[in-house]
Amino acid sequence: MRIIAELPHPDFKISILNMNQKFIIKIEQGSLEQSYKVPEMDLTDGVNSVFELLDEAFLKTVANRFAEMRKDYKETYFRYNY
Repeated sequence: MRIIAELPHPDFKISILNMNQKFIIKIEQGSLEQSYKVPEMDLTDGVNSVFELLDEAFLKTVANRFAEMRKDYKETYFRYNY
């Protein structure tokens, strides 16, 4: 697995990796992480097509999912540790 690109974003760390004929989009925020695997065959313009997938609407959904993940984690943490 090798990192082929890192994209600047004010809220996330976005890395694009390549492994086994797949692009892996890894998005991190603090201790949370989301990843998406896209077969190279599904994209017509290689890594440039991956950049197109990361539009504003998608990243807004990612941000909402991070908020839900954080909420879920806090709820379970406090349920079992306090």
